[in-house]
Amino acid sequence: MAATKLSARDLTLLALLTVFWGVNWPIMKIGVAELPPLYFRTICIAGGLVVIWCWARVMSVPMSVPAGAWPVVLKLAIPNVIAWHLLAIVAIKMLPSGRAAILGYTMPVWAVVIGLIAFNEKPLRRHWWGVLAALAGILLLLSSELTALTGSPLGTVLMLTAAAAWGYGTHLMRRYLTDMPIIALTFWMLAMTVVAMFAMSIVFEMPRWRMPGTIEWASIVYNMVLAVAFCHVVWAMLARKLPPAASGLSVMMIPVLGVFSGMWLLDERPFWQDYVALALILIALSSVFLTPKAAAPAP
Repeated sequence: MAATKLSARDLTLLALLTVFWGVNWPIMKIGVAELPPLYFRTICIAGGLVVIWCWARVMSVPMSVPAGAWPVVLKLAIPNVIAWHLLAIVAIKMLPSGRAAILGYTMPVWAVVIGLIAFNEKPLRRHWWGVLAALAGILLLLSSELTALTGSPLGTVLMLTAAAAWGYGTHLMRRYLTDMPIIALTFWMLAMTVVAMFAMSIVFEMPRWRMPGTIEWASIVYNMVLAVAFCHVVWAMLARKLPPAASGLSVMMIPVLGVFSGMWLLDERPFWQDYVALALILIALSSVFLTPKAAAPAP
């Protein structure tokens, strides 16, 4: 797996994605506090699709799916967005937002394991150190939440399964290439997710449907524009450019932001474990961003 150097534009997009997705964990928790989770997420993604479509039109991006590409789009959509969104939003209803974020971003660990088992990949040594540092930070944060976690076993299993599906999906994004622009591919994968999520919401949640309130609409609009439209397009682009271990580690700051923004928005209080975990995850990030300098060519 070759070292990857990020451009200034990539770093800027990655920073924005990290902030928007990190803060979104408590925002989603607020949104599903009283609304059915699948119903809430269906509205968010459907609205996000409108934003992505308008974005594509302004940029004159073709949105059609090439002949024969539908099976590939579906294969990419199932782990990357359908399984992730279905499982994660239900788990968020059961877990505190910070804990859900921590469990969700075990994805890089799953990506490395799946890469070894299913794709015979060999990550760079510095990626292994990064994974270990990130995993140590995650375990440290989890250590102070074990009592709560044992009280929500189903939520924990759902969130870890969502993370594993996403980890597998990062490999598929690099291996199944299509001629479609990233925006078009993202649009149709999310469209498939809306269909699946809406169908399940009809079956399991329809009697509890209602019009969202003011705060719930604020959560929905944030998700439509930033968490769904902007972040999904950026993530799909970066996931194709970077190895799974690198793309996973590069967003390991998201659960840290999820924890701390949850403390701010939901009135939680940090412990010493939170600060140590933050330092460990920053070390993990450095294993991706601080690439070794190439040796100077011989005269």
